Amino acid sequence: MPKIEVNEQTFYSLVSGSGGKNPWKNKEEFIEALTCAKAELDEDSDKSLPESERVLKIELNDTNRPDLWGTAGCARQLRIYNSARIPEYNFFSRSGDIKKTTRKIIAQESVKKVRPFITGFIARGKTITDPVLRDIIQTQEKLAWNFGRKRRSMSMGIYRTALINWPITYKGVDPDSVSFVPLAAEGQGTDCLKALTLREILKQHPKGKEFAFIQEHEPIHPLMTDSKDSILSYPPIINSNDLGAVKVGDDEVFVEITGTDLPLITLATSIVACDFADNGFTIEPVEIEYEFDTPFGKNLVTPFYFQKPVFCSLSRIEKFLGDKLTADECIKALAKMGVKAEKANDKELGTCQATDNSLLPGVVVYPPEYRNDFLHAADVVEDVMIGRSLGSFKPQRPSDSTVGRLLPITLFSRQVKELFVGLGYQEMIYNYLGSRKDLVENMNGKGEKIIRIFNPMTENYEYVRDSIIASLMISESISGRSVYPHKIFEVGKVAYLDDNENYRSSTRQYAGFLHAGTDANFNTAAAELQTLFYYLSREYDVAESSDLRFIPGRAAEIIYNGKSIGVFGELHPQVMENCGVTVPCTAGEIDLDELL
Repeated sequence: MPKIEVNEQTFYSLVSGSGGKNPWKNKEEFIEALTCAKAELDEDSDKSLPESERVLKIELNDTNRPDLWGTAGCARQLRIYNSARIPEYNFFSRSGDIKKTTRKIIAQESVKKVRPFITGFIARGKTITDPVLRDIIQTQEKLAWNFGRKRRSMSMGIYRTALINWPITYKGVDPDSVSFVPLAAEGQGTDCLKALTLREILKQHPKGKEFAFIQEHEPIHPLMTDSKDSILSYPPIINSNDLGAVKVGDDEVFVEITGTDLPLITLATSIVACDFADNGFTIEPVEIEYEFDTPFGKNLVTPFYFQKPVFCSLSRIEKFLGDKLTADECIKALAKMGVKAEKANDKELGTCQATDNSLLPGVVVYPPEYRNDFLHAADVVEDVMIGRSLGSFKPQRPSDSTVGRLLPITLFSRQVKELFVGLGYQEMIYNYLGSRKDLVENMNGKGEKIIRIFNPMTENYEYVRDSIIASLMISESISGRSVYPHKIFEVGKVAYLDDNENYRSSTRQYAGFLHAGTDANFNTAAAELQTLFYYLSREYDVAESSDLRFIPGRAAEIIYNGKSIGVFGELHPQVMENCGVTVPCTAGEIDLDELL
């Protein structure tokens, strides 16, 4: 779970405006207050230090609230909970209400296929102090690492506005044709700085080597320049050493966020803009002019409010919480979480992105600008519960008596795991959700049976995986620097559309495995599969497979009791190219439910 370090004095000031004094009577009261942000105190500050240097370490117990991953965001939630006053931010553009701005970014067609989207804003009117700068960097790294999948789908840059000549151009370039002096890495002296091409940065600069896996296999790389061709940055790797070197004492900065998922980076932009606003900065919007179509059109002014209202019935709230609440009580509880809500009517339901298919009465929730985690009516119920406080619910004893035991498929799965470990494989654990690119396009698939989430928070978690091989290839795609051979496996769930099932979908327990190395071929995979089935005391046959993920003639279906229960073989070169893998790979997967 994410952990953040907050300057104690700044944090207390943002919570209560008390000049940096602790607004709580004791430590226990503070720990109790943190529960409204689903957080806990990981480490108290060192009281021997001066007040301005004391740091609190806070652990957040949920990952669906990235707005809490910074001093301002966490303080905002505690401040709202104490006062029930919802903050208003007047710098957001909305559908039908676009803010005027003179600053513009032009996103060229050339960047569409590599890292297409960019957003941004200006923060000015207050001097950046050391605690504020440290918190900006912390928020930047937390968002990019956790929310942005290690900068793959989102990264953030901050620049000195006074040095920028507008408009900014965001474009794709040949990585060997452009060079600039990158921002010095921590521990580097200025004497180490020299101009490097984009490809040289990936090989020589510490940040380049750390994040090379994102760009190194692409023929075109993204670049940001101003109207005089001065380079701002090489997203998502490193800023330039002049325009991108923000320092304590600066009073106006430009913040940009780039990525592969426009709703995700738009949300991240909103979060960071609200954080700056809470710290006393004035926010000026920036217009992005795209040369290609995007989910929000070709012209976008950010920060932009794109969230849709969500309806939740009172009957749903009563069913989940066990208490009967009125609409007014729910609205009051939601206000303590910073969420605006009102009583629902039939007219409003048509505008909601998600409903619980229940009848009125109910409430319509309008997510705050910095949140996009209301995907279902259950998310509304959760905020009602926290806003009312957990202590307000009377405890009840369970009325059912049950005896716990492991399912047969769980015991069988453990046996399979032990055998794979014995064969030299390392176990992996993955998310069951992923993007269409990772689960379908990279696997040469058509996606005919894949299940799509109706209201995903981000395109990175838009589909339910129908194969474990795709998950294993994601790991292999970023493991090129590890010593070969690589042998990894996972035993987990997959799901796919199935008209023979009641809910038109089937969920199965699969075992997937992947072997990458010079010795990976069909014969080695067949030998290991034979060993696995021998120790499972199962007989099987094989038949030629036409699976598009594998090389024709070097793949086979696994036949058990006359039914195909899996496949294995040598992965197709196109699949490996799609994933940026450069060594031979064999892979396979088995339906353990059918095998059991």
